[in-house]
Amino acid sequence: MDFHITDDATDPAIARIGDELTAFNRADVGPSDRRAIAVLLRDGDAVTAGLSGYTAWGWLYTQWLWIDEAHRGKGIAGQLLVAAEAEALHRGCHGAYIDTFSPVALRTYRKAGYEIFGVLNDFPQGRTRSFLMKALRA
Repeated sequence: MDFHITDDATDPAIARIGDELTAFNRADVGPSDRRAIAVLLRDGDAVTAGLSGYTAWGWLYTQWLWIDEAHRGKGIAGQLLVAAEAEALHRGCHGAYIDTFSPVALRTYRKAGYEIFGVLNDFPQGRTRSFLMKALRA
């Protein structure tokens, strides 16, 4: 047997890894009911802010949250989170999690009720990556 290293995300072997892990997890803990989620703020055809991630196993994971520089500081991040959390509740989720290495985003998430449950120092170098969670309630 040989180890092979690749940076080709389209390699069919990578899809197999995901498929096999999904099958293992389904057998181990049940189906994830993984569904994509996005909350977009549009100005005409232009997206000026947005959040994307997914829900699975009763949790909302916010993978990306971005706001155009001209619209920052107006509370839009909190509004995006509220909208995503409401949809997650509708989907039966009981918790939400997010991570960041931005001190500004960290303050925003904490203001929105998220609590730090873990950190990685120097991720990236000179920053702390914080992992946050929040219980969702109707």
